[in-house]
Amino acid sequence: MKASDTREKIVTAADKLIYERGFDFTSFADIASVVGISRGNFYYHFKTKDEILDAVIERRIRDRSKMLGGWVEAGHSPKQCVANFIRILLMNNQKIRSYGCPVGTLFLELSKLNHPGESGARDLFDLFRVWLARRFKEMGREDDADALAMHILARSQGAATLANAYPDEPFLEQEVQQMLAWLDAVADGAIIKT
Repeated sequence: MKASDTREKIVTAADKLIYERGFDFTSFADIASVVGISRGNFYYHFKTKDEILDAVIERRIRDRSKMLGGWVEAGHSPKQCVANFIRILLMNNQKIRSYGCPVGTLFLELSKLNHPGESGARDLFDLFRVWLARRFKEMGREDDADALAMHILARSQGAATLANAYPDEPFLEQEVQQMLAWLDAVADGAIIKT
């Protein structure tokens, strides 16, 4: 196996384990076991756990940037793009019910640990915030685009947290439908207080 393939497998395994278990409860040994490599081979690619965290955050930013950019490049309207963002909650329904939002849970954990990686995790939120604000500006909401973006972020994070707390209830589906109805009102030019 090429070194780049091994590195990518390590980052993939670390990303999954950090999401499912948390950063603090994921060890080198856990990741090496999933990948099926020795610790020595593991250390060739990553000397510290923080280096792995940085690689996971970089990957998440790259993957989410590609997803967001894909919607725009596919010619979706700004409203369709924001609706796709909202529907992520349903696309990842089972994972969210089991583990919460991968962006929100990582940020919260690193924040509680006062970990330097917190700023990198915040970059994921910034990616969403800036992208959403651009879509709202494209809908003609120049003056309140950032506030609308933050509203969607807050509401989606709250919905993900409560879906994780109440996994057997239809709450998430209802919240998504309410967010989409709210988006219709925003796109139609209704005055929305945020």
